[in-house]
Amino acid sequence: MKYRYVLFDLDGTLTESAPGITNAAAYALKAFGVDAKPSELEFFVGPPLLGSFMRCGLTEAQAREAIDVYRDYYVARGMFENTPYDGVEDMLRRLREAGAELIVATSKPEPFSVQILERFGLAGYFSVIAGSTLDETRTEKPDVIEYALASAGVTDRSAAIMVGDRSYDVDGAKATGLDAMGVLYGYGSAEEFKEAEYVASSPSEVADILLRAS
Repeated sequence: MKYRYVLFDLDGTLTESAPGITNAAAYALKAFGVDAKPSELEFFVGPPLLGSFMRCGLTEAQAREAIDVYRDYYVARGMFENTPYDGVEDMLRRLREAGAELIVATSKPEPFSVQILERFGLAGYFSVIAGSTLDETRTEKPDVIEYALASAGVTDRSAAIMVGDRSYDVDGAKATGLDAMGVLYGYGSAEEFKEAEYVASSPSEVADILLRAS
């Protein structure tokens, strides 16, 4: 395999997580007098929460408070309003059997990411589950990727690729010297993947492309 190390985003790449995220965001916004339907808040899926709350008109101080309210809902209910995409486990199994080391690099807080992957029986496929910090000191995608690479002991970046569903994943890969693959079954669009080396339309195609790459 060309790519010995495959880094995966979580939300929109491994799991269909929008319901829990958007419900939590709507719950938090309501506490600050902003009425929004969960269906209007899919832009919360993927990027750090602080910027998403500020996009809704909150000040930075309010946005930081809103994150705490968001997490109250998310811990109690939202993290499991979430399901793995069809074919994800088979994709992971195929890549592992071919000798790839699998790593998660997500902007979701690391403790929540571990709980979600354990809940769905997927945690065992990954050597490292790297996420953001609860204190917001590591939230940007390049920082998470750097942390993931260091945690996995990756020194040859030409042997690593980032797989994700949003432009943040592609931009993060480019900022850290990695190739990128965009997935069309998540929450992004083909327009976001112009700088990606590969684009896949399903989890099975992710595995097909990576297993053929040379």
